[in-house]
Amino acid sequence: MLPPSLFPPPSQPSASVLVLPEMAVVFERALLSILLGFLVALVYRFTLARRDGWNNLSTTLVLLCVLIGLVTLVIGDNLARAFGLVGALSIVRFRTVVEDTRDTAFVIFAVIMGMAAGAGYGMVAVVALPVVSTAAVLMLVLQNRSWPGGGYSARLEVRVAVGLDADRVLMPILRKHALRIHLLGVGSAKQGSCLELNYRVTLVERAVLYPLASELQAMEGVVGVNLQGADGDKR
Repeated sequence: MLPPSLFPPPSQPSASVLVLPEMAVVFERALLSILLGFLVALVYRFTLARRDGWNNLSTTLVLLCVLIGLVTLVIGDNLARAFGLVGALSIVRFRTVVEDTRDTAFVIFAVIMGMAAGAGYGMVAVVALPVVSTAAVLMLVLQNRSWPGGGYSARLEVRVAVGLDADRVLMPILRKHALRIHLLGVGSAKQGSCLELNYRVTLVERAVLYPLASELQAMEGVVGVNLQGADGDKR
């Protein structure tokens, strides 16, 4: 039998009276936020399996869920405390570059789970967790599926020596492994000692990332190669 404090009945608006939650309620909702944070992190790890180990963001998701749950408990129904918290946190600046846009979705996921746990709306978390997890797994399956004529999108950066005929050297290898090739731009690199060519390519399949990068790097006149797949895989 689940504790009633996690699944309270809808409450009616009441007067602005300071009501402190019972210690048992605090522990119950804190434990629920920890559990939800771990579940969110597990879904994140499973659906982004390209990453190795329990990385920093997985830990952040758990801690974020717990902290949001505790903050929600502190605020309660007090509007003044809510605005005070906004003012206190407005001095914090986060400049960490998000490696993958999907990471942002999981951060929001952890925030919502923490808010649901802290506010006592456990039923919202019980419904939302499998729904979002199912959507994430479904998109993973669709992403890894080989679609007819779809190919695998990637970004390619090639640095070549000045004066090298890039079309003659690079295109035979690119056409061997890519369905579509689009030159995005050309610029100088290493203080003008070489040229950097940026391509958007649609590869035959994901497995050709390493062979393509290796063949390009082995060509005479090629200074460097950076090949990054749409899912963040680099070669």
